Amino acid sequence: MIREPQPIQRPIPPAVQKAYGAADLGANPIFAGGFINFGHWQAIDLDSGLSHEDRVRSQQDMYRHVLDALPSTGQLRALEVGPGTGVGTALALEEYGFAHVTGMDIHPRQVERAREANSRVLADRPEHLGFVQGAAEDMPFGDEEFDCLYSVEAAQHFSDLTAFGQETARVLRPGGHAVIASFFTTDDTPGHAEHLAAHLDCYANGLDLAHPVTHVTEALNRAGLAQTRAVSIGPDVWQGWDRWVAHVSGPDAWPRNFLRAYEEGVLDYYVITATRPAAARAH
Repeated sequence: MIREPQPIQRPIPPAVQKAYGAADLGANPIFAGGFINFGHWQAIDLDSGLSHEDRVRSQQDMYRHVLDALPSTGQLRALEVGPGTGVGTALALEEYGFAHVTGMDIHPRQVERAREANSRVLADRPEHLGFVQGAAEDMPFGDEEFDCLYSVEAAQHFSDLTAFGQETARVLRPGGHAVIASFFTTDDTPGHAEHLAAHLDCYANGLDLAHPVTHVTEALNRAGLAQTRAVSIGPDVWQGWDRWVAHVSGPDAWPRNFLRAYEEGVLDYYVITATRPAAARAH
């Protein structure tokens, strides 16, 4: 039975409402270019003096690294969960040949920003791109609507990983693929959440949640997805992010504690891949 699209049911967490509300987080120099991710810095010389162009490229390269993890993209229908201002969604459409990309964000102001940033494409090629409001745990789509699902640095906000896993499995067609990239605790050792909250404001105020990476993969597995794998890309993220934070915010900026948490073995950045089996139904 195909589920008809429904209006968003889940409330927006207060910290998410505040962070992505009146102020455009994508306009903050710490992010640059409208993207909102820590960046994939493998191709950038960190010792040469970082530029605005380097920072933008690091964030573009994060999208490319995630999308390269999909076995195929051409002429497929894709869902991006948490697209922010939509500049990464546009990159996916232009560089990877999707038939259509839908960006879904829980925050209505982010949906507005994404539509504004991509107004020309939406006007000229509405059959290829769209942005809708929806929660990762309660997606406003029919069953088996997408060939692939990807998410770049949004899953640290998801309050219910079990529901996210179930929704991911439901909206993917049999044989469809999911790729989720974000930062998670390395294991479920007690005290990780408190440690992060003591050193990082985004954990202290509840914007980011200290999900163990195993809880993410287990949620996908419980939902019926298979071939689930989590791979650390921390070496290509944390040093570059820390150098950029120091460059734009100074040596004592609190986001520099992300590198500290990584070096202490508490936190890391992962790319998680999973597949909906071709012969199985979503749970």
